[in-house]
Amino acid sequence: MLKINPKELSLGRFHQYMLGAVTPRPISFASTVDANGNANLAPFSYFGAFSADPAIIAFSPARSGRDNSTKHTLDNVLEVPECVVNMVNYAMVQQQSLASTAYDKGVSEFVKAGLTPIESEMVKPFRVKESPVQMECKVREVKSFGDNPGSGQMVICEIVLMHISNDVLNDEQFIDQHKLDSIARMGGSWYSRSSKGLFEIEKPIRNKGMGVDQLPEAIRNSTTLTGNNLGQLGNLEALPSKDEVDVIANKYDLNNLHQLAKTELDNGNVELGVKILMLEYYK
Repeated sequence: MLKINPKELSLGRFHQYMLGAVTPRPISFASTVDANGNANLAPFSYFGAFSADPAIIAFSPARSGRDNSTKHTLDNVLEVPECVVNMVNYAMVQQQSLASTAYDKGVSEFVKAGLTPIESEMVKPFRVKESPVQMECKVREVKSFGDNPGSGQMVICEIVLMHISNDVLNDEQFIDQHKLDSIARMGGSWYSRSSKGLFEIEKPIRNKGMGVDQLPEAIRNSTTLTGNNLGQLGNLEALPSKDEVDVIANKYDLNNLHQLAKTELDNGNVELGVKILMLEYYK
């Protein structure tokens, strides 16, 4: 049996072992604002529920293992001790992943991920309209576990108001787990879908995705593409050039491009999917 002493491994290597073992982990999709009201949205899988009375949940935006910087989420709750924890289901998992990109401070992940901010009732941060469960919270305490790279900074929150979509409720007005279709983080780039098991999403960490806001309007407003499809496209670093798109110009019927692209995107063929969509743009 492999024995591991955390003090004898590099941070990155031990982190992989720990996150590969402590699974599945639910995701806190945390919405915050800074003192100037700028919105931030980021997912954290160091997350759980700890008390019903008072209603306590907590998540931990750890310090960066690469440069020891703090997350914008942490900076924000220290300025404005409120947040909204939005639960993530499969229909928005790609957009959630895109929102984990390290965008510059002041850049809204709502805009970059193509998600809809809606006003909360008891706290300043926005809720995510697409989320099936949204929990408005007051931050009770931020517990720091150190100032080293990888040190956790636990944000302890009290739920003051919860919003649950009617779409995920059963006849008794409780949450139907099949309808919720929640997802959780596993090790590496793996996720787990509660109803269907493991799937993989490439991490948008080293390469900064351009964001859904950089897609042509006709693609952003497509009635065929899903939120997950838009998240896949927004994770690209740039749109393909006309020369790249012209290579496939004679292979597709221009009257059905969005459905053809959706099929490729759903199969994980993002580069081909975006080229198909751009045939309409460059025609």
